[in-house]
Amino acid sequence: QVQLTESGGGLIQAGGSRRLSCAASGRTFSTYTMAWFRQVPGKEREFVAALSSRGGRTDYADSVKGRFTISRGVALNTVYLQMNYLRPEDTAVYYCAATAGVGTYSTGSLYNYWGQGTQVTVSS
Repeated sequence: QVQLTESGGGLIQAGGSRRLSCAASGRTFSTYTMAWFRQVPGKEREFVAALSSRGGRTDYADSVKGRFTISRGVALNTVYLQMNYLRPEDTAVYYCAATAGVGTYSTGSLYNYWGQGTQVTVSS
């Protein structure tokens, strides 16, 4: 059974940093594109960052470019989202997603597997 489990969310002051983790199990995710999305109640889910399975290509939403970094752990079945210079508008539930492929995809419907999400709240 494929499972993605996020952790690392919490309450952070504006300007601070936090690292989110996504542990994948159930298959070998080294050949999968991994991504982070976020969602605020009442709004559509928003693309944050993606990391390709090969070559380490990354893609970021303009709103987080230069502040967030997506990376894969040594074990390859763990993906991180390092978030720096956090802003109140980064407050959301953050979801990890995975799909078979070699590119970086910003469209949520292209991802087959999703975690349950972890809440990130940035206070001003």
